Amino acid sequence: MGSKAPRVTGLRERGGRPILVGLGIVLVAFNMRPALTTVGPLLDRIRAETGMSAAGAAFLTTLPVLCLGLACALGPLAIRRLGADRGVLAAVLVVAAGSALRGFGGIAPLFVGACLAAFGIGLAGVLLPGLVKRDFPAQAGPMTGLYTMVLCLGAAAGAGLSVPLADWAGGWATALAVWGVPALVAAMAWALFALRAATGRDAVRRRPLWRDRLAWQVTGFMGLQSSLAYIVFGWLPVMLHDRGMSAIEAGFVASLMSLGQAPAALLVPTFAARTRDQRALAAALLGLTVASLLVLALGPPGVALPAGMLLGFGLGGVFGLGLTIIVLRARDAASAGDLAAMSQSVGYTVAALGPLGFGLAHDVTGGWTASIVFFCAIGGAALLFSLGAGRDRLVGRG
Repeated sequence: MGSKAPRVTGLRERGGRPILVGLGIVLVAFNMRPALTTVGPLLDRIRAETGMSAAGAAFLTTLPVLCLGLACALGPLAIRRLGADRGVLAAVLVVAAGSALRGFGGIAPLFVGACLAAFGIGLAGVLLPGLVKRDFPAQAGPMTGLYTMVLCLGAAAGAGLSVPLADWAGGWATALAVWGVPALVAAMAWALFALRAATGRDAVRRRPLWRDRLAWQVTGFMGLQSSLAYIVFGWLPVMLHDRGMSAIEAGFVASLMSLGQAPAALLVPTFAARTRDQRALAAALLGLTVASLLVLALGPPGVALPAGMLLGFGLGGVFGLGLTIIVLRARDAASAGDLAAMSQSVGYTVAALGPLGFGLAHDVTGGWTASIVFFCAIGGAALLFSLGAGRDRLVGRG
C-alpha cells in the first residue's frame, strides 16, 4: 500500500483570516529594504568618522548582498526544519538584531550587523513567494504587487530618513539602529500566525531545478536586475554628492527614487499576471532604468528629481516583475519556493558583484564614466535573460 504525499496546509485552512495574513506579509515586507538603503546616504559620513577607504565602502555595499544569496540558499532547509511561517518569524527577528547591532558604532559592528540584517532579509524574501502562491493562489499578481510596493516604501523611508535621523540622534550608528524597531514590531505581529502554524517537515521531495534551463533564465534575470538596484541603493547618493549636491539633497533624491518604485511595484505584477508573455514589459522597464540613470549621471541638476522618480519606477517595476515571474513560472507553492530559493540565492550572489564593480571602477578611474558603462552592460545582460524568463512556460517540465 503506497504512502500518501503529505498535504501542505495554508494559513487560511488553519483558521487564519486572509486580510490579517496579508497585513502580516505587508509588515514583514516593509522591513526588507531599510537595512540596505540606510547606509548609502550616510556613507560619506561613515567614511569620514571611521577612516574607511573607498574599497572598504565598496565591500560594505557588497557583503550584505552576498549574505542575501547565502540566506536564500538556506531557504529550503528553513522550510523543512521550521516551516515557511516560522521561518519568516526567525528571519524578521534576525533583521531586528542586525539593525540593532549597527548601533554600537565602529567598523566591526557595522559590517557584522549589516550582514546579519541582510541574512534575515534574504531568508524572508525566499519564503514570501511560496506563501503568496499558497495562501493567495487566485490573487498572486495583486498580492505580489502589494508586498513589493510596501517593500519599496520601506526602502524609501530608509533612504530619506537616514540623514535627518543621524542629525537628530547625533550620529550615524543610532540612525542605523533605529530600524530594528519596525522589524521587531513586524516580528511580534507575524508571531500570531507563526506560533500556530505547522512545521515544514511535511515537505514533499521534488525534482531539483538546477538542470532546468528556464530556472536558470529566471535566475539570471532576477540576479542582474537586483544588481542594478543594489548599485543604485549603495552609490546613487555618493554620485549625486560628487556632482555638487549636499548630503541631504542627495538623500532626498534617493528617497524619491525609492518612493517612485512603489506605484510600479504595485501595478506591474498585477499587469504581468494577466499577460502570457512578459518580455516586452521587461525590455521597457530595463530601458527606462538605464536611461534614467544616464540622465542623473550626465544630465543637468535641474532634472534630478524627475529622473530619480523615473529611475525608481523602472527599478520598482523590474523588481516586481522578477518576483512575479517566479510565481508565474512555478506550478505550485512548493515549486515557487524552490524557484525562489534558486533564483535569489544564485541571483543575489551575482547581484553582489554589481555594487563592488561599480565602486571599484570609480575608485580606479577617479570618475563615474566607467561605472556608468558597467551599469549599462548589466542592464543589457538582464534584457537577454528576460527573453527566456518572460515566456509563458513552467519550470520542472521535461
